[in-house]
Amino acid sequence: MTNSLVPPAGPQRVLALAQLSNSVGDGAYYVTSALYFTHVVGLAPARVGLGLTVGWAVGSVVGVPLGRLADRRGARGTAVLLALATGLAVASFLVVRDFVPFVLAACAYASAQSGLAAARQALLAGLVSAGERTGLLAHLQATLNAGLAVGAGLGGLALHAGTRAAYLGVFAVDAVSFVVCAGLLLRLPSVAPRQAVDRRRTSGVLHDRPYAVLTLLNTVLLLRMPLLSLGIPLWIAERTAAPDWLVSALFVLNTGAVMVFQVRMARGVTGPASALRAVRRSGWVMLAACAVLALSAGASPWVAVGALVAGAVLQVVAEMGQSAGSWQLSFDLAPADRVGEYQGFFGTGVTVARTLGPLVLTTLLVEWGTPGWLLLGGATLVTSYAMGPATRWATDRAAETGAPGTKARTPVLVDQALSDRPRGSRHRERVTPQSAVRPRAT
Repeated sequence: MTNSLVPPAGPQRVLALAQLSNSVGDGAYYVTSALYFTHVVGLAPARVGLGLTVGWAVGSVVGVPLGRLADRRGARGTAVLLALATGLAVASFLVVRDFVPFVLAACAYASAQSGLAAARQALLAGLVSAGERTGLLAHLQATLNAGLAVGAGLGGLALHAGTRAAYLGVFAVDAVSFVVCAGLLLRLPSVAPRQAVDRRRTSGVLHDRPYAVLTLLNTVLLLRMPLLSLGIPLWIAERTAAPDWLVSALFVLNTGAVMVFQVRMARGVTGPASALRAVRRSGWVMLAACAVLALSAGASPWVAVGALVAGAVLQVVAEMGQSAGSWQLSFDLAPADRVGEYQGFFGTGVTVARTLGPLVLTTLLVEWGTPGWLLLGGATLVTSYAMGPATRWATDRAAETGAPGTKARTPVLVDQALSDRPRGSRHRERVTPQSAVRPRAT
């Protein structure tokens, strides 16, 4: 990986530009959508929440078959079509005026977004060698945060204007951003469809119990996702004497840190052993973050500010480490010919975390206070260590069954990957030539 925050020229840079395009639109959408649906469309807030929950629930289910479609029909073409479908779904919000059409549009939007994420992961796997994927995903995560920041600024201008035309303009920008994304994806080399799965020997990702357990554990780690947007703001308002403006400052700090440091944090993650180390370290750092954040309760305003800033720094460090480790494991443990399907399933963890996270964090932090923080940190630490046995189970099962497409994931296991040997151990990860250097499709 280079020291530059800009990905190397070629497919990696095109993927980053596509990510930047639609993340700008998404950033504008995220900060204005709630007020648009309530003030312009005229829906009750409870109905907006219900409609979006239903939409993302449907999207999490549809993501798996759409990922499978990318594997079997070609990742680039599927990604392009789903980018256009997402843009069309966003545009449909412009004409929605009642609850039922709103729910249908939300389902279409979430389904296309989930499928697009899975198809882009399959496209990335086909264009980038195994050793470069986590590094590229770090670049894409940094690009995502940069785009969201720019888009949030555009959305802020619409909120300041407060007019119907301003809101409609934001949704139009978001729709166009996905059209631009589709055009950029068309510039990439085509990726040949993966081989069809032998149904006599495997029944799909839902029957791959080790990978399902790994996805579940990752979902638990992702419950921290609403922390910055919901958990900490409510904690500041209800339990501390810190000023309200600190919420915005902590958001900027988190976004800026990911943009600057995510690539560096992912640099040492090159295989399952280093991925597990990164996840375990993130568990300890997250426990420390929760303990420090809990210290802000009952303290003077400036002591509370100091504790919250220090805790937020630790939290973003844990976030970046956990992200890098989980990316690596999600690819290493997926069959080579079914990356889209497996990534579609792994991505459901994000949806579940976004759905359950607000309830979990509200209960733990606002209602339980300091014990809730410590429970959150402890659960994160235990779950991060549970990733090791889950990884061993997944690779052992792949070695035993010899199912089609699993060959690429079995050689990456070594003793060091599934033990607690110190980093300086003489044992090193072994990666076979097949998994280390995957030919790029043309």
